[in-house]
Amino acid sequence: MIRVGILTVSDRSARGERVDTTQEAIQEVLKEGPFEVAAYEVVPDEPAQIRRVLRLWADQLGLELILTNGGTGLAPRDHTPEATREVLDKEVPGLAELMRLEGLKKTPMAALSRGVAGVRGKSLIVNLPGSPKGAAESLSALLPVIPHALETITGRSFGGGMEHA
Repeated sequence: MIRVGILTVSDRSARGERVDTTQEAIQEVLKEGPFEVAAYEVVPDEPAQIRRVLRLWADQLGLELILTNGGTGLAPRDHTPEATREVLDKEVPGLAELMRLEGLKKTPMAALSRGVAGVRGKSLIVNLPGSPKGAAESLSALLPVIPHALETITGRSFGGGMEHA
C-alpha cells in the first residue's frame, strides 16, 4: 500500500468556517488504487505551517505520497507552491504540467493553477487545486504514473496495477 497524507490549505477550513469537502473528493479518487490515507490535516495558508507539515510527513512519518490541496491560485494568501518549493529536493514539473493539461480540457481557468510537484527524500509531494472537482480531476490524471514514480523514488514495488486508470 502507498501511504498518503492529505494536507488541506485553507484559512476558512482551518478556522472551522467551511467544511473540507476537497479531501473527501481526493479520498474517492484514491480508492481506485493501492492507497491508504495515513495522515490528514487542515492548516491556514501560512507558509511556515505548510512547510512544517510537509517536513514532518516526509521526514518523520515517511509517507510515500503527500497531496496538498488549496492555496495554488492567484489570491494574495495563496502560498502553497512557494512553501512546497522550499522543502523539495527536486521538482517534477511534468506532473504539474499533466494536471494543468488535463484541467484545460474542462476549463481555461486551469491555466491559472500554480501547483507544483516534486520529491523530498523518499516522498512525492503534489499540490492539487483547492476545489473538489479540480483536485479530483488533477489527481485522476496522475494515477497512471504515481506507482512508477514512487517505485523510482523509494526503490520499493507497489504492485503497479494503475495502467488501466
